[in-house]
Amino acid sequence: MISFFRTPAQSIIATQVDHQLSDDEVKKLCWLFGEATLDAAPALEGCYVGPRREMITPWSTNAVEITQNMNLSGILRIEEFFPVEDASADHDPMLQRLYEGLHQDIFTISHTPDPIRTVDDLEAYNEQEGLALSPAEVEYLHGVEKQLNRKLTDSEVFGFAQLNSEHCRHKIFGGTFIIDGKEQPSALFAMIKRTTKENPHRILSAYKDNVAFAEGPVVEQFAPARHDTSDYFVIRDIESVISIKAETHNFPTTVEPFNGASTGTGGEIRDRMGGGVGSLPIAGTAVYMTAYPRLDGGRPWESNMAERPWLYQTPQQILTKASNGASDFGNKFGQPLIAGSVLTFEHAEHGVNYAFDKVIMLAGGVGYGTKRDCLKGTPEKGNKVVVVGGDNYRIGLGGGSVSSVDTGRYHSGIELNAVQRANPEMQKRAANLVRALCEEEHNPVVSIHDHGSAGHVNCLSELVEECGGTIDMSALPIGDSTLSAKEIIANESQERMGFLIEEEYIDQVRKIAERERAPLYVVGETTGDAHFAFEQKDGVRPFDLDVAQMFGHSPKTVMTDNTVKRDYNTAQYDAALLDEYLENVLQLEAVACKDWLTNKVDRSVTGKVAQQQCQGELQLPLADCGVVALDYRGKAGIATAIGHAPQVGLANAAAGSVMAVAESLTNIVWAPLAQGLDSVSLSANWMWPCRSQEGEDARLYEGVKALSDFCCELHINVPTGKDSLSMTQQYPDGEKVISPGTVIVSAGGEVNDVRKVVRPVVVNEPNSKIYHLDFSSLAPQLGGSAFAQTLGYVGSDVPTVADAAYFRSAFAAVQAMVQEGLLLAGHDISAGGLITALLEMCFANTEGGLSVQLDNLGAANLVQQLFAENPAVLVQVADKDEARFNAILAEHGVKAIALAVPTEERHLLVEKDGAEYQFFIDHLRDVWYSTSFLLDEHQSFHGKAAERFRNYKEQPIELNFHPSFQGTFESLGVSPDRRTPSGVRAAIIREKGTNGEREMAYMLYLAGFDVKDVTMTDLVTGRETLDDINFIVFCGGFSNSDVLGSAKGWAGAFLFNPKAKEALDRFYARPDTLSLGVCNGCQLMVELNLVNPEHKERAHMLHNDSHKFESGFVGVTVQTNRSVLFESLSGDRLGIWIAHGEGKFQLPQPESDYNVVLKYSYEGYPANPNGSDYNVAGIASADGRHVAMMPHLERAFLPWQNPFYPAERRGEDCTPWLEAFVNARKWVESHQA
Repeated sequence: MISFFRTPAQSIIATQVDHQLSDDEVKKLCWLFGEATLDAAPALEGCYVGPRREMITPWSTNAVEITQNMNLSGILRIEEFFPVEDASADHDPMLQRLYEGLHQDIFTISHTPDPIRTVDDLEAYNEQEGLALSPAEVEYLHGVEKQLNRKLTDSEVFGFAQLNSEHCRHKIFGGTFIIDGKEQPSALFAMIKRTTKENPHRILSAYKDNVAFAEGPVVEQFAPARHDTSDYFVIRDIESVISIKAETHNFPTTVEPFNGASTGTGGEIRDRMGGGVGSLPIAGTAVYMTAYPRLDGGRPWESNMAERPWLYQTPQQILTKASNGASDFGNKFGQPLIAGSVLTFEHAEHGVNYAFDKVIMLAGGVGYGTKRDCLKGTPEKGNKVVVVGGDNYRIGLGGGSVSSVDTGRYHSGIELNAVQRANPEMQKRAANLVRALCEEEHNPVVSIHDHGSAGHVNCLSELVEECGGTIDMSALPIGDSTLSAKEIIANESQERMGFLIEEEYIDQVRKIAERERAPLYVVGETTGDAHFAFEQKDGVRPFDLDVAQMFGHSPKTVMTDNTVKRDYNTAQYDAALLDEYLENVLQLEAVACKDWLTNKVDRSVTGKVAQQQCQGELQLPLADCGVVALDYRGKAGIATAIGHAPQVGLANAAAGSVMAVAESLTNIVWAPLAQGLDSVSLSANWMWPCRSQEGEDARLYEGVKALSDFCCELHINVPTGKDSLSMTQQYPDGEKVISPGTVIVSAGGEVNDVRKVVRPVVVNEPNSKIYHLDFSSLAPQLGGSAFAQTLGYVGSDVPTVADAAYFRSAFAAVQAMVQEGLLLAGHDISAGGLITALLEMCFANTEGGLSVQLDNLGAANLVQQLFAENPAVLVQVADKDEARFNAILAEHGVKAIALAVPTEERHLLVEKDGAEYQFFIDHLRDVWYSTSFLLDEHQSFHGKAAERFRNYKEQPIELNFHPSFQGTFESLGVSPDRRTPSGVRAAIIREKGTNGEREMAYMLYLAGFDVKDVTMTDLVTGRETLDDINFIVFCGGFSNSDVLGSAKGWAGAFLFNPKAKEALDRFYARPDTLSLGVCNGCQLMVELNLVNPEHKERAHMLHNDSHKFESGFVGVTVQTNRSVLFESLSGDRLGIWIAHGEGKFQLPQPESDYNVVLKYSYEGYPANPNGSDYNVAGIASADGRHVAMMPHLERAFLPWQNPFYPAERRGEDCTPWLEAFVNARKWVESHQA
């Protein structure tokens, strides 16, 4: 039966149970649903919008699990429905439907599992199901039928199609190209592999896994001694490996952007989890390319093509929802997003319409693991096949096949079946298991593989390999009882990992999984007979093939094409319109401010982020190089950056490839790479409209060859990548829009000192100069530039790199300067050209400008010099270092031109040929920011986008430290070298979905505590009592994905589990204890009323006023306060990270009733990111022992974690935040018996 609960906000929470609810159960559910009331009626009238009945939402999955953790049983499904005025109400048909009345059948699906079917007509079935099998593959399957002497089942044909789809098997990249009648000497894949064969450097694994590994440095592993129970953290040295990977999720993002991009991010993370026998993701990147969003009624360059009758979503909706989805997954999983890009493009010429109607959504990232674990083992008979993660649903069926053809080719039902479902909190649990196994002394994993395209049939068959195996279908978790055998075998439900585990370790692995609440299922074993089967409980096998038959031996793909030369009109311009041109370029999405993206994505989680996008006292997104540390010592790390040039590539495929590589390298050059350019490896992701028109396949070949040749000339490798070669969208009227052939290059490499990263913010030092270093060896070219795009042109006069050897030398010269600390600032020249780079270097400051002299740059005209996007960099060097700067240039045979000097005036004063041109920085910064504001309006509520636009430049971070703070470990009496117990005990407490526990644990450890890792399962089972602990910290994250309110489910686990509640009550009853809750932990402490239990009116944590996740580095002021942690910091003004969606303190009593410890330094949004009463960021109990705060001090206790910090103090050991934990340790020591 279904019970309807009405919330205070008047939404309806429909709760399906298998029994009549008791009064006690109703009471618990009313509490859980936010003081909702039970409606006695069995049905409700009116119109409501809610989830599609056939798609159990991740929200429901989490809500049901919360009830289970509260000792409520028999609850099957929980969904929320929102009242609307009438049946015409707006809703998203991809995810929702409109209900006219809520009845007992709202979850009823009138569908029984389809029986196993024999496929009698392969050709008809191929088209009916949208399998995209080629005629040769259909013929191959006829041959398999003859071998087996039977017809194939629907499961076998469907599974074969997914396994052998272009999406999964990359047949074009392994195929033969015949161009202009001549067979080409190399396959595309062979040309890419050539880069690593000739330049292996430190690569350990390439092309044989879902991720590439390079040898890394020795780093510290900080992890609990045991993972099957609560235990203390210990440090040991490991030989690390660095992983790099990028994934695209173009088709699913085009169809349903939020889940498409969310599962794209999740899939890419799982790729890095599934490398070798397990590895760990650490930071992500993202790229979005769409057609023009036409934000404010359309800009002049957006009229080149008429707006289309969009198939599923408008470009603006895709930009908003896709970035929301990718951000949401990373935020909840706990992966910071530290670099990215946006590009919008449309162009009609030669009778062809080019635009990103079929969008590009790239999710990339870097990670690490141990050298021990970087290669997969060999399956042996008797290994156990294990699946970890969520249930099977009718999700993503056919995604591999549908992703391999033009979007719009099949009817929407087939394409809709490929829509995915994202549950990042479930994936986090699976990742915690992987992390634990990788941190064990012995890793029992033989092999690991992510569940993605083609579901179980792909994942599990690749796990067992030639060894073969049998899968027991009755052991697979089924979330939808109407699934057929075919749907069970091939569904693409996300957040699952497949493992091969050594049999004797299964029980130990299960214990760890249970502790992490990661659902684990032993579903089969390897057989050693090279045969692979799925077997039902009744012994029937809907899938029963030899491994060799599954992967096929169909004829190699042959791509036959002719070279077609298409010249694109060169941009026509009038230098008198320079100001207008500049304002247009600054508003183009690719050039404009990306604050609308960075303000909603976590860029600090892990506490290992040394550089992300936002820079300077105004924290504006200006950096293109992301850097993370590999441990908390602040030395060894990884840098990553992105490059692409689709407009250049449209005019010249070879130049587009070279420019993509060049941009990724001029972006990453600001990080101190351990072996210079030899440290860098690339991932190349190819998005191409193959077979869309004559010449496109030849262009792909030309582009791949150029990238291969250029990388070999630079002596760098491309050990990983991906292709998506159906980048065409077809409309019902037959119109076809071709996405420009694009390669996105992701660069990654080892960093030897994360504290030396150069920032793109001018230092207002009058005794310094800005120098221009050209990397292209070519005169300025406007083709393919943002400037040409805003005038409606592409142009064939595109830039490239004419001399690869000089490029390598220039890169080495800049690297030498970075390593020696010579550079005050540095910025690449790319989208928007030189003028944009100069302005961006000034935007993050509130004062100062530049005087620029262009006469020494050469003979090009003013427009060419200002807007050309030839690869180059700008560096700022102090005059005192000029001699060494010139010496390094001479050593490398590289030239630099003195271009600009800092000025007090707030302008760019540009001089050329005796004429002066004045550009006002603050005005142009607003122009640059305006596009972000227009996009932010679609995601921020209550006028917050406009308030952000008004205030962003009015709220610089201001810092002030108390005089006694010296910034050294020695002065605080701590040492990062300690590896022995101190006897002072603290514990971090985490729930499923917590993602900020490791940085918190390390901060406690560094302050001198012995730190115990405690999960809620430890407390619920009674394994952990906290009786020997003096300081507990509830860590940040998204417990239960914030379903039913932040920390509500976590609180329920304490309140309704006797052993957990008793442990907590005993702890707070003791006089020798301290506690801290940060972010989600703050929400928990407020929900449990642990800070001010004496108050008559309880505090609450509410949604941010913007009703969106807020991420930023903000200023806080430590109040004069009475707290153990923060009293010594009273009066300090410090920078700190925030990352939360429900961070608003609602404090119903007068401010004087609260022991306020932290306030945001400005009242207005976004510096106060949530609208908290009294501007409060943190409160303490009356006795000062217990603190709840929203900002993340554990991500700002080391100077390199802070994106804005006093320049003269950057070399210090720690920030004042560490002193707070030292204060706690000293207090505990003084109160120990």
